[in-house]
Amino acid sequence: MKKYFASAYVWIFITLSIASVLHFCSYILEVPIPSSVLLSSRLLFIAALIWLALKRKSLTTWILISMVIGAEIGNDLPAFAVNLQIFSKIFLRMIKTIIAPLLFATLVVGIAGHSDLKQVGRMGWKSILYFEVVSTIALFIGLAAINISQAGVGITLPPVAGEHLDEVKKQTIQEVILHIFPENLARAVYEGQVLQIVVFSILFGIAVAMLKENYKRPMIRFSESLAETMFKFTNLIMLFAPIAVGAAIAYTVGHMGLGVLVNLFKLLITLYVALIAFMLFVLLPVAYFLRIPVKRFIKAVAEPATIAFATTSSESALPRAMENMEAFGVPRKIVAFVLPTGYSFNLDGTTLYLALASIFVAQAAGIHLSFGQQVVMMFTLMLTSKGVAGVPRASLVILLGTAVSFGLPVEPIFIILGIDELMDMARTSVNVIGNCLASAVVARWEGELDTSNALVTGGDGQSDSVS
Repeated sequence: MKKYFASAYVWIFITLSIASVLHFCSYILEVPIPSSVLLSSRLLFIAALIWLALKRKSLTTWILISMVIGAEIGNDLPAFAVNLQIFSKIFLRMIKTIIAPLLFATLVVGIAGHSDLKQVGRMGWKSILYFEVVSTIALFIGLAAINISQAGVGITLPPVAGEHLDEVKKQTIQEVILHIFPENLARAVYEGQVLQIVVFSILFGIAVAMLKENYKRPMIRFSESLAETMFKFTNLIMLFAPIAVGAAIAYTVGHMGLGVLVNLFKLLITLYVALIAFMLFVLLPVAYFLRIPVKRFIKAVAEPATIAFATTSSESALPRAMENMEAFGVPRKIVAFVLPTGYSFNLDGTTLYLALASIFVAQAAGIHLSFGQQVVMMFTLMLTSKGVAGVPRASLVILLGTAVSFGLPVEPIFIILGIDELMDMARTSVNVIGNCLASAVVARWEGELDTSNALVTGGDGQSDSVS
């Protein structure tokens, strides 16, 4: 089997090298090479990737390859590619049906099954402490990155025609607090209010833990059965993930084109470099300091992070992230508590992006902000970002409101719209990785992280050892 893998990798290297040389000669050296030859070189590379996927039989491999195929379709057949978004929308809709019952079942089992209500409080304050420390560091990394790159200086691009931002009323502290608690469970489920579902499930789990044994046992058995059923349901939905991911990438490339990268490349590369720096100099040291097996962790988060990157949706990655982190060695009760809570309080990628984008707006408008003004703006962004979960294009909405509050023009924000989807891919995947690590950190703090026999569940329902 290793021989087949080796030969597949050799063919991938050869076809990639040929395609790269041909495209370099054509676009950089301006050598007249027929477009059919260029297309054939790309298709040979894709064929080699498909061969590898057929040999590995790994869902993660298929997802990664589907991104390449989707980019090729979007580039060569843009009119066809823009119609493929329906597949990614189907996938997102099916994922959303999983989230509420999965969170409810896992939290009820985790709380009522152990009857240790003090641990819920401990996990709560430890999670919030970790979230705020890491989010603050992310915020200042974004601030440093944009001040170093000066990506907004000299920008004279016109606004993107036909785009608009949803108007969101500025929320008071009281409204932000009220938003945490569900007014109606059915409405919270319908609107996808993850934090409200978590609060209800925690309170429900505490109530079950206080019942007499003859009443408590049936409810726990029901919740355990529901949780296992939803994980199997997740495995079924994930079989559709490669198609959904490929369609999402095809749509993005098809309706935006690759040319959008040229004018705003400096801003885009600033964000990607800052996010990579955050993972290397913050998340990685945290993992090493708390003795979290890095290679195993990377394998556990690879699939949910890839799904989040392609679909630009953290929700789409949540069920698989929960399943993989539990297989990694984090107890279900901690996974079910920390991951959903982090979706409102630990958006590391989004926080870093907001810091970077807000200063970009000032630079593009030619407005100089002192360090003190920048810091005040950063903490304002960090607070306001907690209150608009579930709002479409929430990051841009928050950015718009902050710009108005600090007297900045909104026109530069519409410039960002041109590449917002490409930026959203990176920040969403970092959000997922950060929350997965947070669950492992809290488990280590609680003394319950067990990676001695860690397993990562594959898309076919099988478990692959990563020990």
